[in-house]
Amino acid sequence: MATDRNTAPEEALEALYGSDTFGIKTMEKYLSKSAFKKMMNTIRQGGKLDPGIADEVAQAMKVWALSKGATHYTHWFQPLSDATAEKHDSFVEPDGEGGMICEFTGKTLIQGEPDASSFPSGGIRATFEARGYTAWDPTSPAFIKRTAHTATLCIPTAFCSYTGEALDKKTPLLRSMKAVGTQAARVLKCFGITPSCVDSNLGAEQEYFLVDRDLYLKRPDLIETGRTLFGCLPPKHQQMEDHYFGSIKERVLEFMSSVDHALWALGVPAKTRHNEVAPAQFEIAPLFEASNVAVDHNVMIMDILQRQALKFNLVCLLHEKPYACVNGSGKHNNWSLSTPELGSLFSPGKTPHSNLVFLTFLASVIRAIDLHADLLRASISKAGNDHRLGAQEAPPAIISIFLGDQLTDIVEQIKAGGAKSSTSKTTMELGVDVLPALPKDTTDRNRTSPFAFTGNKFEFRAVGSSQTCAWPMAVLNTIEAETLDMIATKLEPVVGTPEFTSTVTELIKEMITKHDRIIFNGNGYSEEWLAEAERRGLPNLKDTPEALEVLSRPDTIALMEKYGVLSRAELLARKEVQIENYEKLIDIEAKTCLNMLRTIYMPAVNKQMASLCSTIASIKASGISAGLAAVTQQAESIGALCDELPGKVAALDAAISNGCPQRMKIAMQDARDTVDALEALVAADLWPVPTYAQMLNIHSK
Repeated sequence: MATDRNTAPEEALEALYGSDTFGIKTMEKYLSKSAFKKMMNTIRQGGKLDPGIADEVAQAMKVWALSKGATHYTHWFQPLSDATAEKHDSFVEPDGEGGMICEFTGKTLIQGEPDASSFPSGGIRATFEARGYTAWDPTSPAFIKRTAHTATLCIPTAFCSYTGEALDKKTPLLRSMKAVGTQAARVLKCFGITPSCVDSNLGAEQEYFLVDRDLYLKRPDLIETGRTLFGCLPPKHQQMEDHYFGSIKERVLEFMSSVDHALWALGVPAKTRHNEVAPAQFEIAPLFEASNVAVDHNVMIMDILQRQALKFNLVCLLHEKPYACVNGSGKHNNWSLSTPELGSLFSPGKTPHSNLVFLTFLASVIRAIDLHADLLRASISKAGNDHRLGAQEAPPAIISIFLGDQLTDIVEQIKAGGAKSSTSKTTMELGVDVLPALPKDTTDRNRTSPFAFTGNKFEFRAVGSSQTCAWPMAVLNTIEAETLDMIATKLEPVVGTPEFTSTVTELIKEMITKHDRIIFNGNGYSEEWLAEAERRGLPNLKDTPEALEVLSRPDTIALMEKYGVLSRAELLARKEVQIENYEKLIDIEAKTCLNMLRTIYMPAVNKQMASLCSTIASIKASGISAGLAAVTQQAESIGALCDELPGKVAALDAAISNGCPQRMKIAMQDARDTVDALEALVAADLWPVPTYAQMLNIHSK
């Protein structure tokens, strides 16, 4: 019996994992050996899909999907918005004799034709030009999307216009993965290494908030914008530092467990779950995967988080800053390049100072980030992230690299003429006999760094929680491809000559010396860093409109075109879409703010004033003076703030009419200051919406 109890859960998990995914094991079961081998060549080596096996794969996928209860299929893609898209078609077709058959062909699998007219295009196409195409991405597994009573086969795809321009976020990512893989392979070949492939890898940690659904439904700002436009901090929020990694409350743990099981069925390698720093804030982290698969899985994680939350009468908030003055939520993108033979190319090994391959790739990242810090900043630009960056443990908008003591020591030695040894210890003694000596990582962790080296990868911490990782990763891969191209071009002529090693070491020294301004290991929040970054000439792009200007610069266009990631038209379209989304969101926030002022807050404050005035009149009529001064003072304080509201409403109304996002943001903040001051004075039973104190405590039910 003991054996059964110990093994059954593992067997159940093994049966669950990937059960709703048309992954490698399922394909091997349903495909012929020949077709399976060709699919593996496409998935693992990046080879072109043999069109001759399309019908067999489609038939196998259909049979498998039907066995899972699916009645419909959809080409699942990521348009230039913050959502996924899907058009469902049934497998059912009439047989011409009053019956039906289930049909799904290779042509239908490989290519779909959704109406493209209503998706954002950034001016690439006219609205009346409706035709668009989805193209199957065979390297990302198809999966079953379930609701309580339905099952749908989802086929990950890219999305393009009738004339071939990319209208989605996946296509540039796939192109960038090809570009960086090609250039990395060239560099490795110079060192006598011929990898079977070079992969761009990603592990995306996802932060989020939970709020009780009953409270959420009483907050129009959360419903319409994803963040609170009003609300003051409760006496206790995150200042006691007791929530991070704290014991997970039962209600939340039940929710997390349901999320894990739903993700495991989809083959998403969910690994870690924990409380984050802010109350009601949490994190889920998967293991590393190929970047395009990781991006698809992260989008699925966001969807599952939101859908599973409802089952527990919760709402999952993915906005970067749902609550002012407490931690915001990010999406820490752990990025690396790897080969099946070597593992991570950013792994220092036991002697990083003498590992020329590692030092070459390390220097390449330093150069790439320094040359394109502004472009990397633009890749994470969004209205929500503007609220988050540089506040409450979020990294600042100034892009810099954290290397840690050991690698910084090596970098300094290289600049001085050559790295001979590392000064860092390899183990940590804990001073307690029963505790083992722990291996010491090559770096500490720096929460204030936007781009940190963390042992064998880089962690891009500045990505916003509601974004897909596709565009930031496409930019990162592309700027790295450019530097690796330069390195390979310089090294290839001296391969096999006595000058090779000296050329490599001199090139590493040159890159580090020229671009070391981007390295910063200190506190990214300090005023001193702001001044130092300005002295170094690092860009400080504080908001989305300013950051997005880099996308239309000639050098950015040339970079994206050179490596086939985006054409000029495709890149400019993305800038236009992002600006339009930013302006629309600010407009929605401003109108929501105005509506709440007029229909929720002002009536509630008027009710409080009427109550106080009635109390004052009653006290005066009674002839008792005790208490009169206190109530009068309270009425005066509330009344003075109440008198500010009409002017602030008028200013916000005018800003909306003017259509200027900056004016709207200022007017919203001015109105918020007054309302938040009133929240501290108005009777709790008269305050019309749930407070931060209520929403940040989700454990009471």
